[in-house]
Amino acid sequence: MTYEMAHRALPGLWATLGGADAVHGLYYLLMHGVFALWDGGPVALRLPSVLATAGAAAGVAALGRGLAGPRAGLAAGVLFPLLPAVQRYAQEGRSYALVTALVVAQTWLLLRACTEPGGRRRRVRWAGYALLTTLSGLLHEFALLALPAHGIALLASRAPRAVGRAWARAACGAAVTVTPLVLLSLRQSGQVAWISVSLARDVAGFLLLAVVGAAAAAVVRRGSMAPAPGPRLHTWALPLLLVPPALLLLASAVRPLYVDRYVLYSQAGLALLVGAALDRLSRPARARRLLAPVLVAAAVPALWPVGTQLRDPHSRTDDTRAIGRAVAQVSRPGDGVLFVPASRRVWALSREPASYGAVDLALAASPRAGHTLYGTELPAPGIRTRMLRVSRIVVVHDPARDRREADGRERTKRATLRAHFTPCGERTVGVARIVVYERGSRC
Repeated sequence: MTYEMAHRALPGLWATLGGADAVHGLYYLLMHGVFALWDGGPVALRLPSVLATAGAAAGVAALGRGLAGPRAGLAAGVLFPLLPAVQRYAQEGRSYALVTALVVAQTWLLLRACTEPGGRRRRVRWAGYALLTTLSGLLHEFALLALPAHGIALLASRAPRAVGRAWARAACGAAVTVTPLVLLSLRQSGQVAWISVSLARDVAGFLLLAVVGAAAAAVVRRGSMAPAPGPRLHTWALPLLLVPPALLLLASAVRPLYVDRYVLYSQAGLALLVGAALDRLSRPARARRLLAPVLVAAAVPALWPVGTQLRDPHSRTDDTRAIGRAVAQVSRPGDGVLFVPASRRVWALSREPASYGAVDLALAASPRAGHTLYGTELPAPGIRTRMLRVSRIVVVHDPARDRREADGRERTKRATLRAHFTPCGERTVGVARIVVYERGSRC
């Protein structure tokens, strides 16, 4: 989706964002500029995320150094890019890695503003904090969930009231600036109707992170050398790890919104805590020279299969290229192609049905022509008429989205298939089911 949107002309891109995907608008504009400078295909698409992850790792190391010393900083900085979630989105053409880098940078600026003496340098830090907070919120509005984590960190550190007031001004300024984007995205909330929060997957995953984070924080707290009050690593890292996902899970009780990548930046808190805990565990005299290298040497092989699997094409359940190839392989010239539901037309953006002689039966206007994400479809009677004109239809189906995106058009597609066509073959590519239907009762 990013590749296709970033290649639209600016007027068309702007018109599309008015009706859909405004939450990613700034990222699409950024990538439009990247492709204007160098249209390097998948490499250009993924390179900003790779660079952002590298920058975030450096920022995590700087935070760890400032809060717990150079050894803890080095361990956290090395661990951060090894985390599976970080590895995954370091190679995705989406905004999450960039948002993570910005949140890490603004956390570092906040720490510096709290620990440096007053004067011009501190004012520059606060200005930078406000700017990066606003920019991260414009890249993805859920980046603002880092603000409550920062506020809790300041309270736990017993920061002076002047620091609290300066933070409140910066936070309010960023929130006010991002509010128009939030209001616009609320009008487009139908786009996230596919989200469902699983007790077994999402809530249990969060609780596991909480347990790991709390255990690491206990180890770090026992070995903390910083006097209280003052900025200590566990008082900064634990809120960053837990508060953003917790708030998103609580909001999901009203409307499902929780997706772990929306708060990817919370992984920085995990890296800080585990890195500092490793440093603490390696400090007893006998273990100092042995334990830390052993732990690192054990962690890399343990995470290596995860990293290898994440880089395998089979890890992409939503691999548009693989799905497009599969649809082209089972199609014949003159066949009809039907996307159920319509949003799954995104799977054909890399290879449209017309390119291999098939016809997109429901399409009235292409995504670019209609300034939409997935194209504009005909009214239900028009779709039925087109379906009855062909003898063979290739249906590209996503069962997980069926129920949540059902409307009159989708019901008409399914009813016409049941009444006039017979399924004659099926294959699965990731989450996509590709079913070939033929007219009549026999294949």
